[in-house]
Amino acid sequence: MKFIGAHTSASGGVFNAPLNAQKIGAKAFALFTKNQRQWSAKDLTNEDITKFKENLKSVGILPKHILPHDSYLINLGQPDLDKRQKSLDAFIDEINRCHQLGLDKLNFHPGSHLQKFSKRDDNYEDNLIYAEEVCLSAIANSMNKAIDATKDTDVILVIENTAGQGTNLGYKFEHLAFLIDKVQDKSRVGVCIDTCHMFSSGYDMRTKEAYDKSFKKFDKIVGFKYLKGMHINDSKAKFESRVDRHNSIGKGEIGIDAFKFIMNDSRMDDIPLILETIDDSIWEEEIKLLYSL
Repeated sequence: MKFIGAHTSASGGVFNAPLNAQKIGAKAFALFTKNQRQWSAKDLTNEDITKFKENLKSVGILPKHILPHDSYLINLGQPDLDKRQKSLDAFIDEINRCHQLGLDKLNFHPGSHLQKFSKRDDNYEDNLIYAEEVCLSAIANSMNKAIDATKDTDVILVIENTAGQGTNLGYKFEHLAFLIDKVQDKSRVGVCIDTCHMFSSGYDMRTKEAYDKSFKKFDKIVGFKYLKGMHINDSKAKFESRVDRHNSIGKGEIGIDAFKFIMNDSRMDDIPLILETIDDSIWEEEIKLLYSL
């Protein structure tokens, strides 16, 4: 069975997110547990936590079908050590907030090397590869530190694949596999596949043959046992463009067939499938459309 929803607003308090999910007929949802554009936030109060859990129960959505997202400011691969520590501290806080709310996942973008890790020789490609390798190691180290600091929780760190725009890592399945391999506690790590990012980074899914080939590669390199959620988005950008531009379902470069394949693929059962499409006014229609497939 599929559990589809969207990244719903938590404006006014996290306890509003379940109610906003219910309004669009969602069976799953994502949310920010704090302002995603600010480093600091007020602690969750006992009232916040109680109301969130009560509202969640009232709308009938299970905690396992919720995919919280961390702040956009966090970069676990930040080359500046002081700034990386600031990101790590914020990340640990977000893990704890998820735990307080009774949620078992935290979705995050791996990080960016910012072209600051360099061999400083004349070969640009070698420098780039070196920067990616060092940054991935830094991200894995940050993840292990975060897990060690939150041993009293069972929150899974869910790595999101990226389009590879700018210096963002995670655009290759190999990047995700590297991070999983380096994380010491495998029970605390998973991945989220964003369809727009996947397509833009060079994994096609527009035909059944392409879809099967791409997900066979995913299973071989990463493994479906680590798939903890998906972001269901069409793409404004062309295939393999490395540009992150979401579009409404069936209205972009990916097209409707790929989403039909997903909806009929049992490997995507019982995980949160989250819309991050560009027009939230039609999320209810898009949820119905996906179920109709």
